[in-house]
Amino acid sequence: MPKITRVRPVLLTAPYTDPKRSVEGLLCLPTGYRTTGLVEITLDNGVVGLGEGYLAVFAPKVFREIVEIVAPVMIGKDPRDFEKLMGELLLTTGYWSLQGAAQHVISACETALQDCRARLENVPVWKLLGGEARSMKLYASGGDAIDQDGMRDEMNQIQAMGIDVFKMRARRGQEDKAAFCQREGKPRGIDIAVDMTQNLAVPSQTIEDIEIFLEELNNRGGQMPVFLEEVLGPQELHGFTELKRRLPEARIAGGEIVTTAPELCARIAQGYYDIAQPDATVIGGLSATLEVFAAGRKHDTEVYVHCWGGPVGMMANFHVAQAGGGMLVEWPTLPYELRNTLVPGPWQIEAGYLTLTDAPGLGIELTEEIEKAYPFREEATYNCRVDFSKLPQVSWM
Repeated sequence: MPKITRVRPVLLTAPYTDPKRSVEGLLCLPTGYRTTGLVEITLDNGVVGLGEGYLAVFAPKVFREIVEIVAPVMIGKDPRDFEKLMGELLLTTGYWSLQGAAQHVISACETALQDCRARLENVPVWKLLGGEARSMKLYASGGDAIDQDGMRDEMNQIQAMGIDVFKMRARRGQEDKAAFCQREGKPRGIDIAVDMTQNLAVPSQTIEDIEIFLEELNNRGGQMPVFLEEVLGPQELHGFTELKRRLPEARIAGGEIVTTAPELCARIAQGYYDIAQPDATVIGGLSATLEVFAAGRKHDTEVYVHCWGGPVGMMANFHVAQAGGGMLVEWPTLPYELRNTLVPGPWQIEAGYLTLTDAPGLGIELTEEIEKAYPFREEATYNCRVDFSKLPQVSWM
């Protein structure tokens, strides 16, 4: 009977995007580095499982300390006693963080346990969770370039991968940027989705702002985006019903920051979204994400997993999407050195489709050499208090 002998937080910092070419890099990570937080679970037979929590991008020391708090709960336990273990983890953190930071750590622990379980069975996680071998279509996610040349470079990269949907970032006042992307995308066979980045905005834009954005986009020769993501802030959830009434032709997506499955499933049941976007590094892990897929099937809502984390988080989301029946998954375009370092061999992408291998577990390997190469840097902490006045003034027309 395998036993857990060690639970360890791991913080890795690696080069991320170019602050001179990326809005996110310039405003949020100006050092050019980004941190990924992992939970590593080791069994007495040498099996090692990995999970990732998105929290470490923003508060790496908080992530590390919460891992230390929950680690004793798992020591000496059999990872296959999965439901009991998860119940104890939730009891440990639920009173003070059922919806919030600790859920990111619970997500990492749950994923690491699933990785261990799959490795014990010598199967990939997607197969452990009931998935079947197939390929999943990718949509590109970025659209964060500072100027026209950077955006064209991003689109050329996407076109070369065979991807035909590109999600860029724009809100009211940035209609020129969205129209530019649609013009550039058309000859490349690329359709444009728009992330309006309001998921943390207090106060956020209004329904009227969204209507004006779409009207101005149309005036510039643009058209309705493939979907609109994160259009209202956390204090404006009541507005989704009215938004759907006033803009029935718009496909609305969201849910990436929701930290419990019941909350996101409730939003799906209430008809807030045409596309729900759970993230296994945030919402409680792979099991919670599968609950969202089940709710999506019940209420005729598509589910596209959110994949803006590091490579372990990306793999976790890809595996659960394959198991849950996901047809379209997010591929971040901003370069992050860890993405290829932690994944043995090249990503299996052809003509815009991703194929997961039969490698046991998540297919991720963390070595001492990798840890030494990417030590934690305290200055590589994501800044959410952005100052848009620092952006250079450029024309998108």
